[in-house]
Amino acid sequence: MLVTLKQIAEKLGISITTVSKALKDYPDVNKKTRKLVRETASMLNYKPNSFAVNLRTKESKTIGLIIPVIVHHFFSSVIKGIIAQAEKKGYLVIILQSNESYELEKKQIDLLLSKRVDGILISLANGTADFKHLNEVIENDTPLVMFDKIAKVVKCSKVIIDDRKAAYKATKHLIDIGCKRIAHFRGPLLPQNSIDRFLGYKKALIDNGLEYDASLVYICECGDMSFEEGKLNAQKLLKEHNDVDGIFINTDLVAIGAMTEFSKQGVKIPEDINIVGFSNWFMASVISPSLTTINQPGLEMGKNAFKLLYKEIKEKKKNSDFTFKELILETDLILRDSTRN
Repeated sequence: MLVTLKQIAEKLGISITTVSKALKDYPDVNKKTRKLVRETASMLNYKPNSFAVNLRTKESKTIGLIIPVIVHHFFSSVIKGIIAQAEKKGYLVIILQSNESYELEKKQIDLLLSKRVDGILISLANGTADFKHLNEVIENDTPLVMFDKIAKVVKCSKVIIDDRKAAYKATKHLIDIGCKRIAHFRGPLLPQNSIDRFLGYKKALIDNGLEYDASLVYICECGDMSFEEGKLNAQKLLKEHNDVDGIFINTDLVAIGAMTEFSKQGVKIPEDINIVGFSNWFMASVISPSLTTINQPGLEMGKNAFKLLYKEIKEKKKNSDFTFKELILETDLILRDSTRN
């Protein structure tokens, strides 16, 4: 049963107003009374009415987080980073999964706005091509921070990596170890990070005197960048291009699916085909052979995304001007056994 201010007041024989002021450390209540009230509240396990506090402060102390998938090493790391920072500041995080669906993502934005969250963090679904729902968040004066999969045209703070630079680095590694025919298993056409990774791959080829061949680029048709997608693309590649000696793959889960299929069909890695993945998922280090990959700093991304959101929440509460920021985190190439090193 919840203890009320009235019960504390009755126990001590003082007014509810005095109890309320004592708990807020008002100087017009003498120190002895303040100490007695706090001790009694602690003894009775009194908890402030959060709804009333929120009405008074005009804060819900909750933020919304929308991600495409939860069961994914990268996004689970992002969530961990966000929650770690949110707890330090006394915020509850409402986590929603869009399942890579634009329609669901729109509904979730509406839900969070109706709950009057103090701010929203979002990584876009692969199917998101219209950004009206995101602009509505901004028009509602609700702080918004995008991370990983973003929309460049939406005016808000963002935390990203340089996907083109990372993809260039991954492809350049394949070139440096002697690969001449390098394929790319890319993501769907829409997400900005998928576009940028493709452009990084293409530029690395051209800059290093290798011909860009569009037939060596395999687009993720289903949109979910799955293990099965990797297997299917590997099957297609073996039928259509038996001269490929290197592949840069958009994400580790797809890469592991491809490696599984190659192994099944007797293709040796890295003797026959060298493979580089992306994200440094846990399985990348334990599969055999282990996967060379780009390390994507999910934990750091989550922490920084919340910090940017929190700063904007505080600045808006003070009616101060706030300048949107784009934070670009560094990535590393992790060398393992799926490429000749």
